[in-house]
Amino acid sequence: MFAVPLQVIDNFLLQYNVGQAILALFILSTLGALPLKSMKIVGLNAVAFGLLFLLTPSSLEPVHFKFLGIALLFVGPLLIISARR
Repeated sequence: MFAVPLQVIDNFLLQYNVGQAILALFILSTLGALPLKSMKIVGLNAVAFGLLFLLTPSSLEPVHFKFLGIALLFVGPLLIISARR
């Protein structure tokens, strides 16, 4: 019943690594949070994806995604603290 859609998704995702898929999710979730006009939500999103980038095994993603995770862990709390509400 669900075999055909899952095969299409699997064939699409085989072209990319886990780091690229997580980066796409981060971009989409950040764009989804922008209409809420809450920097705290964007900051929490950055912290969550920073942890996700760091905790993903290095065999599944290139090293530069680890550096992105470290950067997001620094930027996220700054966004949360500097938010007005």
